[in-house]
Amino acid sequence: MRVGVLTGGGDCPGLNAVIRAIVRKGIPEYGFSFLGFRDGWRGPLDGLTRPLDIPAVRGLLPRGGTILGSSRTNPFAIEDGVDRIRTNLMNFGVEALIAIGGEDTLGVAAKLHEVGVNVVGVPKTIDNDLSGTDYTFGFDTAVNIAMEAIDRLHTTAESHHRALIVEVMGRHAGWIALHSGMAAGANAILIPEVRFDIAQVCKWVESRFRLDYAPIIVVAEGARPKDGDEVLLTGEKDAFGHVRLGGIGDYLAREIEARTGKEARTTVLGHVQRGGTPTAFDRWLATRFGLHAIDAVHQGTWGMMTALRGTDIVTVPLLEATKEPKLVDPALYAEAEVFFG
Repeated sequence: MRVGVLTGGGDCPGLNAVIRAIVRKGIPEYGFSFLGFRDGWRGPLDGLTRPLDIPAVRGLLPRGGTILGSSRTNPFAIEDGVDRIRTNLMNFGVEALIAIGGEDTLGVAAKLHEVGVNVVGVPKTIDNDLSGTDYTFGFDTAVNIAMEAIDRLHTTAESHHRALIVEVMGRHAGWIALHSGMAAGANAILIPEVRFDIAQVCKWVESRFRLDYAPIIVVAEGARPKDGDEVLLTGEKDAFGHVRLGGIGDYLAREIEARTGKEARTTVLGHVQRGGTPTAFDRWLATRFGLHAIDAVHQGTWGMMTALRGTDIVTVPLLEATKEPKLVDPALYAEAEVFFG
């Protein structure tokens, strides 16, 4: 059997580890051959490929990004997109497809399965917001990168007696903000799931200064004030209809300065969170996902996604995993509020 592999959406550490595991098990154990599709769904749409064999995946375990490239291409937004994919798969002799990605990439995979394409999904997103799995690879690395940045900012904040705001990724889910903020001792954590009261944030800031310490505020890019809406960087939308977010950190800095008289500065971590070598946990999880994904192909378990449940790797329906995002439980967030201020 010839198996196609693609990586879609935003890149993250661990993608190459999945590709490596798929190929290193699929060739010797099952006798499969592999074809890599480049740049996400653009690959099978336009016939962009690269060979995948064991020499091609050597040395990939610690390497960030993806050797296949990525994009936010949505074939269902293109008039003849689905037909082009099916024709190209047939022309390349590809009988099954492994799609590695987040909500959008796997949402496309689920729809393709419904029209007869043999597809298996692997969950990837630094936001950790995919239902059906306890964790996605890439998340642990992003949290550790954010935590290290916050650790470094504590000392400069205290040296200059400033409030420092750290803006992290998280459009709909605040997992990165919550985990990194708690791990690094932030004085306030603002997430999309719970609208924040700017007056209360300023009280936390003033409380910290009264103790002769400088406050650190961690905010997810999709966090919103109670009396406002999302702070948009632009009105542009991607192929999946997502508006580009940004600016919440600058909004907070302006409000804090105006309301407290204290100097405030913003650091936007942005794509720094996606880059670099994966942590041990992400390498471990990505490798296990890859091994189980190729098992699913061998078993003909189509329309499913690998998932972590406890310490076990299981498969769950793609439709279930992409139906709605996995958000932070407000009760879990309330636990962190004990340490604010």
